[in-house]
Amino acid sequence: MKGFDYIVVGGGSAGCIVAARLVKESNARVLLLEAGSGDYHPVLKMPAGYMKYLASDKYLTMHQTQPQPQLDGRGVIVPQAKVLGGGSTVNAMVYMRGHRQDYAEWNRALRHTGVDWSWEALLPHFTAIEDNDHLGAPSHGVGGPLKVSHLGHFSPLSRAWVKTMQALGIPYTPDFNTGNPFGVGFMQHTIDWRTRKRCSVVDAFIAPLRDDSRLVIETEAQVEEILFEGTEARGVRYRRHGVTHHAEASKETILAAGAYQTPKLLMLSGVGPQDHLAERGIALRHHLPGVGRNLQDHYEVPVVATTRGAFGYYGQDRGWPMIKAGIEYLLFKTGPVTTTGVETCAFFDPLDFSATPTIQMFCVPTVYLDRDVMGRDPGHGVTINSLLLRPKATGRVTLRDAHPASLPVIDTQIFGHPDDLARTLAGFHFARGVIAASPIADMIEQEIFPGAEVTGDEAIAAHCKRMVKTGYHPVGTCRMGHEQDPMAVVTADLRVRGLEKLRVVDASIMPNIISGNTNAAVMAVAHRAADLIAGRERVVEETPCVEVAL
Repeated sequence: MKGFDYIVVGGGSAGCIVAARLVKESNARVLLLEAGSGDYHPVLKMPAGYMKYLASDKYLTMHQTQPQPQLDGRGVIVPQAKVLGGGSTVNAMVYMRGHRQDYAEWNRALRHTGVDWSWEALLPHFTAIEDNDHLGAPSHGVGGPLKVSHLGHFSPLSRAWVKTMQALGIPYTPDFNTGNPFGVGFMQHTIDWRTRKRCSVVDAFIAPLRDDSRLVIETEAQVEEILFEGTEARGVRYRRHGVTHHAEASKETILAAGAYQTPKLLMLSGVGPQDHLAERGIALRHHLPGVGRNLQDHYEVPVVATTRGAFGYYGQDRGWPMIKAGIEYLLFKTGPVTTTGVETCAFFDPLDFSATPTIQMFCVPTVYLDRDVMGRDPGHGVTINSLLLRPKATGRVTLRDAHPASLPVIDTQIFGHPDDLARTLAGFHFARGVIAASPIADMIEQEIFPGAEVTGDEAIAAHCKRMVKTGYHPVGTCRMGHEQDPMAVVTADLRVRGLEKLRVVDASIMPNIISGNTNAAVMAVAHRAADLIAGRERVVEETPCVEVAL
């Protein structure tokens, strides 16, 4: 296939935004290739609907990670979206930007050269995307394509938890997205407040261009190799419905396949660590040892308690309660279907409230662990999850073999640094204190998992190792860095080092993970990437950046 200015590999949050902006604002002809389906069940448009597919392989690829010695040999499952819109189509819709310090660290990784990636520099991209239902300038956007709102329903458990956290010294915050997410409050979500439906990047950016001939979208298209002429990327080879296709891009090939698939594709194309490629029988095109390294994610551990009554959502997804909630939603756009079930969170350091937050704690007003895990039918209850915001251990993505259809090998290194387990233990102890404090304590019957009899750091650490799970936020495997950094994969303007006409625009470019859910940051990066690709933003040798003290 010829005649394209750009080829975008990956139709998730990043790929859809970049492709749409290049078409709409640069008059470019773009081929967008997505390995997953272009269609999905209408229930995913409902705010509560994503929970039906959390453990499904219909719209998710379930990666079984490498056994982890530090988890007593356990390998966790890490899912990745396989549908047009990527995570924005199947996620919990949380809109969270992170801490300004996160972006200052990006700049430090670049030695403040080329492009300013500070909070202040990215804020215009956050606001340009956004159409917020109740917040405005200077921190929020009004009139952008992406609808952002509060949920339409909050459970009594969520409200009691927010008040309890305040009683324990965590202040209430009305907005986590001003660059300093500290305190407890209700989260914003990518939900259209007019229709009470999910607003994915497909809704926001792709749907308005569905009839535009300049944008060609191929779904169920597995890209197998980047095609080069010397050091210049010329296009891709991909397979769709059993047929192999070749597509050429006159200007650039843009990778947006995510933190697992983008490094995999680079390595399949001969770009990556020389020794590893030789082991897999792949001819080296360009040695970049950092490809696949620096994998980071958020990890969380639960405390589960039963409640004295139906204060949350247990049992609301079946039988008459489900039918009743569905009718209420269809007729009035109100009720339990208008919530994601994860309504509140808190940012803090459990060891020092004055420090930069190290934990994002969620109150989930139900028990979502299986009977097989807990050994009993939980009934009505609550789950308090402590999510580690800044893990020090980093993992790695490598090739299983040289076959494009094979899943990559993912080594998460959860708790690979002792500080990560120590911080998680501190979060766990605090969570236990929360369910013992008023007013939520008045709703609590008893802790059932791991159980009040499990005490002492050794026993609790065993619980953490058994139950720790992903926060669904993998980043960092093709990270930005300065010219002297041997492990940097892309430059400050997202070009793959040592190659021409090839960029990466997804979560894999992050030098360090942000402090919060990653989808909003990915969208802002992609929005800015479109300006860099189109030449609307000039790249300079030195960029003055705002320093934030650590």
